Amino acid sequence: MKKALKISLSILVIVVIYFGYTNFQKLVLISGHSAKNLASSVFIAKRSQEMVETSDNGFSPVSLATNKVDFENKMVTTNVFGFKSRTAVYREGLGAVVINEDYDENAPYLVPKRNITSKNLPFPYGDLPQKDTVFANVDYKKLNEIVDAYFNENTATNTTRSFLVIYKNQIIAEKYAEGFDEKSLMLGWSMGKSLMSAVCGVLNFKGQLNVDEPAPIDAWKNDERSKITINNLLQMNSGLEWEEDYTKISDVTKMLYLDTDMTKSQINKPLVGKPNETWNYSSGTSNLLSGIIRSKFKTHQEYLDFWYTDLFDKIGMHSMIFETDLAGNYVASSYGWANTRDWAKFGLLYLNKGNWNGEQIFSEDWVTYTATPTNGSQGVYGAQFWLNAGGKMPDVPKDMFFADGYQGQRVIVIPSKDLVIVRLGVSYSQLDEQLKSREIQPEENKDVVEFELNNIGYNRLLKAILAVFK
Repeated sequence: MKKALKISLSILVIVVIYFGYTNFQKLVLISGHSAKNLASSVFIAKRSQEMVETSDNGFSPVSLATNKVDFENKMVTTNVFGFKSRTAVYREGLGAVVINEDYDENAPYLVPKRNITSKNLPFPYGDLPQKDTVFANVDYKKLNEIVDAYFNENTATNTTRSFLVIYKNQIIAEKYAEGFDEKSLMLGWSMGKSLMSAVCGVLNFKGQLNVDEPAPIDAWKNDERSKITINNLLQMNSGLEWEEDYTKISDVTKMLYLDTDMTKSQINKPLVGKPNETWNYSSGTSNLLSGIIRSKFKTHQEYLDFWYTDLFDKIGMHSMIFETDLAGNYVASSYGWANTRDWAKFGLLYLNKGNWNGEQIFSEDWVTYTATPTNGSQGVYGAQFWLNAGGKMPDVPKDMFFADGYQGQRVIVIPSKDLVIVRLGVSYSQLDEQLKSREIQPEENKDVVEFELNNIGYNRLLKAILAVFK
């Protein structure tokens, strides 16, 4: 009896130690997330500390963090119960980044050169008010009622901050929550993946990138990973191992809050499937592609400039700020900021097949490629954009594709309806509980199931919006 009791107590002690250790390790990620998001929100988006802590960072366990904002030095220092302190610093032109012990605050750094010139043209091609156009086939009263009702559903855990509907290049509905307006910068989270894909499209149009070429990664040249192409990476179908789980210490959370160079996180992963046959959503892949883009330029300055001079500023996305990691790479997986109208311009570029007021930014073929389903995705994923090609959103046209980000960020393009719809805000879904109750079967792809669950509400909303067109 005593022996059994000792064994039981020993097991209990081991479990307690393991539980304490693993959760203690999570503190560094919690403080990293809190410091980074607060620094970006305060110094880029000009929001108050209180607002960010109660909304953007107001969910468990990030809400456990204690933050100190240093406005003079533009930094945020965070800890959890006094442990695992992390600091994020803001650098003009590059955004905020979580620093490490090797960070030298006096070291010079490069910033992107911008071409922000005012154009005397109506929206979306310039800075003047849009030319008012009334479409006879649009029930404006019904549309405004739908948008108003959508905002009336705002709660502490689900808040829409902006909503915009563009039809035939014309804003037909636009609304902002209290405290926000058309100039407010909003974080797109994973919509940054779609921005990066567009940069690849520009390089492709200029003859500097071929999606069928092998990924130029030296570490892969002498093993099976040498078969991975840029196309496989863009379609997240490389077959490489990656865990995209934000609820624990995983590949993605370690990359975002521990890595100095986020372009290398995916490089070191082994193959767990065959290229072009194993679709797996991976933020590491998007940042790897950012590194590949960097390799296309002779200098770091050229890499920094290109995203703005040949894409963002060229289409008037002058509010855009794309943040970098400590190594100077754009964090393509997660960190692009812009106001709502500029996010809409990005959608319009795709709606207009890569053409911006007469200038081709990338080819029509690139838009087609973007919206072509990757193998194994059941029609829900293309080249760093989500799709409805598989009809998973049954009440929405199958040609719809969209940029998607954490907490419900969306830039939706529906070519057959001449529509671009933007939704930005903060949402905390009960996806984990939904997945548990859904009981995913072994033959099912978790990312496809998540797509279906995440878009039930959007299917209902878009169905209502589409009904206003007579």
